[in-house]
Amino acid sequence: MEIAIRKITVNDLNELQSIGKLTFSETFSSGNSKENMKAYLENGFSTEKLTTELSDPNAELYFAELEGETIGYLKVNVGQSQTEIKDHNALEIERIYVLKAFHGKKVGQILYNKAIAIAKEKNVDYVWLGVWEENPRAIRFYEKNGFKAFDKHVFKLGNDEQTDIMMQLQLN
Repeated sequence: MEIAIRKITVNDLNELQSIGKLTFSETFSSGNSKENMKAYLENGFSTEKLTTELSDPNAELYFAELEGETIGYLKVNVGQSQTEIKDHNALEIERIYVLKAFHGKKVGQILYNKAIAIAKEKNVDYVWLGVWEENPRAIRFYEKNGFKAFDKHVFKLGNDEQTDIMMQLQLN
C-alpha cells in the first residue's frame, strides 16, 4: 500500500470539502444530533471558509492518497492561525482525518509523521492539538505518539458545547 502525501491547493477545494465532510461525519455522527452535524458541516466546510484556510500562509493542508484516491487529510497551523494558543514556538495539528475504511492501516500515522516533520522544519518547541474527550481512539493514538494532556477547552458543534482535551508534545 503506497500512500502519497500531497499539498492541497485552492484547485483541490471540492475534493477537500468532500473528504472533510465525509470523514467528519464518519467520526462524529453517532455521538451528535442530525441538526448539529448539518450546521457544522455547512459552516465548517463552506467554500468561503476553506478558501480562506487554503489561502492562509500560516496553515498547511495535505491529502493522503492511495492510487489517486483521497483517503484522508491533515491541517496544521502556526502563528496567528492557530485556533487557540497562538505561540510562535508551537505548531497546532488542527485536523487529521482518515476515511473509516482505512482506519488501522497507518494512514493517520503517516499524516501525523508529516505534521511532526513540518514542526521540526519550522523549529518549533512543541506541537499541540485538541481532541474530543469522547473520542478514545484518537486520544490513545496521540498518547501512543507521546502527547500529554495539559488543559481542556470547549468546542461548539451546532448548539452543543463539547469538551476537547488539549494535548501537547514537547520537541525541544
